[in-house]
Amino acid sequence: MTSFIPGFNNTLNPKAKFYMELAEQCSGLLQGQRNAVTNTANVSSLVYHSLLDTSVREGKPVNWVGFYLRDKANADSLLLGPFQGKPACTEIAFGRGVCGTAASQAKSIVVKDVHEFPGHIACDAASKSEIVVPLTAPDG
Repeated sequence: MTSFIPGFNNTLNPKAKFYMELAEQCSGLLQGQRNAVTNTANVSSLVYHSLLDTSVREGKPVNWVGFYLRDKANADSLLLGPFQGKPACTEIAFGRGVCGTAASQAKSIVVKDVHEFPGHIACDAASKSEIVVPLTAPDG
């Protein structure tokens, strides 16, 4: 697969191009800012609104984009961080639900049908699928 390079013959499909441009926009938002709350708030807003506005996801509604952060008082728990969308669960234990499972396994999880996922937590009954990508800071 060829990469998307501005000014060259761009051969990526529209979906790949959209996500590459979104990644570049996220990188620009993070430039020069080190505060985690500021960065996660801006990234969740950018991703949420970009997904709502793009035609590459037509017919696939988005109702939530955000972050769960490791609880400093309880290392086996995630606390709700900055997000965009409908209200969410405020705390999730490691190993519980899609987010807790992804965090405990330190790997990304894509669930096409949340009703098929053992232990799914229904924070929002409208959610049909989830993509969870754990991020780890250098200090853990």
